[in-house]
Amino acid sequence: QVQLVESGGGSVQAGGSLRLSCAASGRTSNSYAMGWFRQAPGKEREFVAAISWLGGSRYYADSVKGRFYISRDNTENMGYLQMNILKPEDTAVYYCTAGPVISFTTDYQYWGQGTQVIVSS
Repeated sequence: QVQLVESGGGSVQAGGSLRLSCAASGRTSNSYAMGWFRQAPGKEREFVAAISWLGGSRYYADSVKGRFYISRDNTENMGYLQMNILKPEDTAVYYCTAGPVISFTTDYQYWGQGTQVIVSS
């Protein structure tokens, strides 16, 4: 079992930045991919970004490419999502995920509880 806890959400004006963090605990000795998803009110949960165990592979949704950056620190069991040039349409609850392999769908094995991001115009 891997437990995930997100932090760093909040309210920001359009054009601003936020950095989300994801603390992993439990069976972190096994290698795992990490990802970020988001869910806006009335919408389905959608893929945002993913990173492989060693960080050699990173993937982004087209809507965030060039603005968001995913990273991780395996020595600290942490994952991060740096979000720049935020737009009102980025407003959502953001979820950290982990699993054996990278996926662009919601079939990750482990999920955090989510952190709210609100971007005002």
